[in-house]
Amino acid sequence: MHSSRLQLRTASATDTLRNLGRVLACGLGAALVVAAVMAPARAADDAAQAPAPQIAYSTAEAVHALEPLDVHPRTLLTIVDQLRHNHYLQDQKRLDDAMSSHIFDNYLDMLDGARVYFSADDVAELEKYRYKLDDALVRGNLEPAFDIFNRYQQRLTERLEFLLAEIGQGLDKLDFTVDEAVAIDREDAPWAADEAAMDDLWRKRLKAAALGMKLNGKPTDEIAELLTKRYQNRLKQARQTKSEDAFQLYVNAFAATYDPHTQYFSPRTSENFNINMSLQLEGIGAVLRNEDEYTSVVELVPAGPADKSGMLKPSDRIVSVGQGEDGPLIDVVGWRLDDVVELIRGPKDSTVRLEIIPQTATDTGTRVVTITRDAVQLEEQDASRKLLTLNRGGETHRIGIIEVPTFYADFKAIQQGDPNYKSTTRDVRRLIEELKAEGMDALVIDLRNNGGGSLQEADQMTGLFIESGPTVQVKSANRRPSIYADNDDSVAWSGPMAVLVNRLSASASEIFAGAIQDYERGLIIGSQTFGKGTVQTLIPLNRGQLKITAAKFYRVSGQSTQHQGIIPDIEFPEVYDAERIGESSLEDAMPWDMIQPAVYPRSDDIHPLLAELNARHQQRVAEDPDFTYMRALALKTREESHQTHLSLNEDVRTAEQARDEAWRLQLENALRKAKGEEPLASIEDLEEANAAREDEEDPSDDAMIRESGEILVDYMQLTRQIALAEHRPEPDVALQ
Repeated sequence: MHSSRLQLRTASATDTLRNLGRVLACGLGAALVVAAVMAPARAADDAAQAPAPQIAYSTAEAVHALEPLDVHPRTLLTIVDQLRHNHYLQDQKRLDDAMSSHIFDNYLDMLDGARVYFSADDVAELEKYRYKLDDALVRGNLEPAFDIFNRYQQRLTERLEFLLAEIGQGLDKLDFTVDEAVAIDREDAPWAADEAAMDDLWRKRLKAAALGMKLNGKPTDEIAELLTKRYQNRLKQARQTKSEDAFQLYVNAFAATYDPHTQYFSPRTSENFNINMSLQLEGIGAVLRNEDEYTSVVELVPAGPADKSGMLKPSDRIVSVGQGEDGPLIDVVGWRLDDVVELIRGPKDSTVRLEIIPQTATDTGTRVVTITRDAVQLEEQDASRKLLTLNRGGETHRIGIIEVPTFYADFKAIQQGDPNYKSTTRDVRRLIEELKAEGMDALVIDLRNNGGGSLQEADQMTGLFIESGPTVQVKSANRRPSIYADNDDSVAWSGPMAVLVNRLSASASEIFAGAIQDYERGLIIGSQTFGKGTVQTLIPLNRGQLKITAAKFYRVSGQSTQHQGIIPDIEFPEVYDAERIGESSLEDAMPWDMIQPAVYPRSDDIHPLLAELNARHQQRVAEDPDFTYMRALALKTREESHQTHLSLNEDVRTAEQARDEAWRLQLENALRKAKGEEPLASIEDLEEANAAREDEEDPSDDAMIRESGEILVDYMQLTRQIALAEHRPEPDVALQ
């Protein structure tokens, strides 16, 4: 949350928060998986998210049954061996019937967590595998995995065909006056008893989708067209699913029984993961997506090869791809997005030819462009800086703000000995020097929404702020803790500082924030962090790689951050539902514990001042319009998280929508009035105002940043008063 204007969407806030949790649970901080390009990440239960051309639909067209690749059994055996001998919980996990049952449940949940595809009869038939998966795993036998997956694919296809047939009969037969509802969360719902129950469930899901569009002002014919295209695309996607998709999903159902952060990455997923960590790729620098049967350009990476060439524009559609100056052009219409990406991506200084339909051309007007690939820097995830100026009592205070979206490092460049490799620590050090040159008095490190990244970078960045000493303890199974330490007495910044965190600050963010708090080197401000206290390592496999939890990290104080996370010194309103987001909400999360503390110097500069700092903060924000706004939004989010059903009655939904919009508009206008701004007349005006505000760069518009700066000013004033008192001459005493 980087703006005081937090939008309450009419869509389910619960779903949004749950999705954010899934992103973090996967250990990936980025919302996009990078392609050649960069391609949107795919949800596991949707297989390939690449829309495709319109196709005929008929139950007579059976889905193609997938089979394991020849290499999959050997890869599986390697993964089983790694988990049994190298996972942190190796001594506590046994591959037996109990784990087999757990894997079975995980697999069904990953495939059909909403319980809308499998019927009760399907599940009853598949139960034959419940206690056999352990034996199959140790033999490299993937027959049960693919049998279950193919059944899912069959049911998915049938359900999509059902929806298309229902739309074909006319959406005007949907009755929105009936008092029906659809469950928002079906995680614990019973499996449909028979086909009639399944049809009724999907009729309601179709009705919910249509009603949502109708409430947004779309006419029936447009709704029918949009939904038809949506379900045709998904049907095509389902038929493009590959054996690698099924294998990766099944292996991750097994890996998740150890902990939620152990994962198998297929070769393609591995490449994207490594790109996200290095913030660099070699390609053309374009964000792509599938639109109808075409791969289209969404945007160009600034200063990337495609941008510099001037030959590719947003909304251009890619028809075919060729390698080099004279390689054959391969038609890619209707292809999966990741397959197109693989063709376009390539080594620096090589060329790729794209046959495109320009955004201004007709469907028959194509041209071929040639682009030389180059290294593309993904600047959006770079650390960045701003300067906040605060005036108090006639005195000006300059607060440096450094936002760190993730802890990144170009591991490939490091391994190759490149002295100019990219890393978070290097960037932050440079930004500090720039802020010091601008007269910075105090510093805020903004780690909100930072899902983690490199442990090494968290350790090294801590060293920028402490003279020397331990930064974090890392304990592998059955071993004594290893202590990471900063042995360089130099610091990049020795002045007042704060670290701003929220519920989505995880892993490496918690290492850094925990060390700063333990040393009392700076104030921790915000809300309780995610609570991910485990360390993953990447193990190369004959196919792909395994991200395995091999250790736990502990603060220098000896505390684990598992479940508990970092508790701020000064707390801000929490707009995320902590019961649904965070390590404590994840299945099979590892437990909290403690070990012996390391020996480290503690300043004791902050603890004595916390009561006064908190009192001043509370007094300042009690009537602050931005914090009043955030508290109201946090309360509303918690209320909505308890909603279990969505009405399918148009009058009920219209009334709910009107009530929510009125509440939202009233809340926004109360904030605007307090800031001396004109009130808005409608929700449409609000959306326009919020869209315009997203481009603003003034850090004072971010209430949490601004208040963090005010707290640092309080801290500087209090420490100055203490320093003056300690050096005040003793008064003359006359003996009586």
